[in-house]
Amino acid sequence: MMNTMTTTTTVAIAVPLEAELVERIRAVDPSVTVLYEPDLLPPERFPADHTGDPDFKRTPEQEERYWDMLNKADVLYGFPNESPAGLARIAGSNPRLQWIHAMAAGAGGAVKASGLEQETLQKFKVTTSAGVHALPLAEFAALGILNGFKRSAELAVDQAARTWPELRTPTRLVNGSTLVVTGLGEIGLETARIARALGMKVSGTKRNVEPIEGIDEVAGNDCLAALLASADAVVNTLPGTPYTEKLFNREVFGAMKPGTVFVNVGRGTVVDEDALLEALDNGQVGYACLDVFAVEPLPQDSPLWNHPKVMVSPHTSALSAAENRLIAERFSSNLRTFLDGGELPHLVDTVHFY
Repeated sequence: MMNTMTTTTTVAIAVPLEAELVERIRAVDPSVTVLYEPDLLPPERFPADHTGDPDFKRTPEQEERYWDMLNKADVLYGFPNESPAGLARIAGSNPRLQWIHAMAAGAGGAVKASGLEQETLQKFKVTTSAGVHALPLAEFAALGILNGFKRSAELAVDQAARTWPELRTPTRLVNGSTLVVTGLGEIGLETARIARALGMKVSGTKRNVEPIEGIDEVAGNDCLAALLASADAVVNTLPGTPYTEKLFNREVFGAMKPGTVFVNVGRGTVVDEDALLEALDNGQVGYACLDVFAVEPLPQDSPLWNHPKVMVSPHTSALSAAENRLIAERFSSNLRTFLDGGELPHLVDTVHFY
């Protein structure tokens, strides 16, 4: 069934985007009008810089034009100014708004931070770019696993000290080892695919427990500790929600085998960082590769910065030079679905905000 609310659908580009990708969106259907004024958008500092240069300032006239453009739209590509405040403002000023596509894979936090009431949030849909980042995140997770198994942190210390150890220490084989993935969604399944290609056996958790081809065992998060008893490596891909907060606590880390490699590409709030530090110090966790943290940027006084068994990544593992193209392709596919009256994928849950 076609979307018949308007004879044409107006899309406004609210965040920086290359002109050729805007043309891809225009090409989805003749009924689509795309509003795109690049002079109103901050220049990108690097590929897929959705926020753009923070020094960019619109003149009062440009600011008026920007919001006038957004208020004419049925659909927005990106949150206004890529911020919760922008989302809150457009929700109050544009009564025709039906759908906003967020650049982030986990946009629930930004929707929650907008402070919008449920009544307002029910007036339009918010979709995320979940899945677009699955491959770079899975590749980073594989890097973390390999770093842990191949002692890269220790090698770097020896190299910096120009030390050639008298005794050669063997590394661990990834092939034949066991991986547990918390969160078998698109990121988790892509991680599992790469892990299986390396010869790993994979189990994991999922909110709706059901068999998954290629996954040895699927359980709920309440059974996580039991799964971890046989794990050599653990990759967290879970979003930050009240139900996942500090899921990795002292008890869960204690259920791991000594020397387990831990990788977090989900959200930092899923991990009790004090418990992780204890597990690193007592050897329960042999190595931790962390792209996300409970507080970001990671505070200067955090012990994680200098821990010899920790790799700190500044929440950049999802970034790739192809990101803008991949998001634009995802949006174009969603737009086709929207025009045809279909069910949009990757909707933000406005109750649990993920």
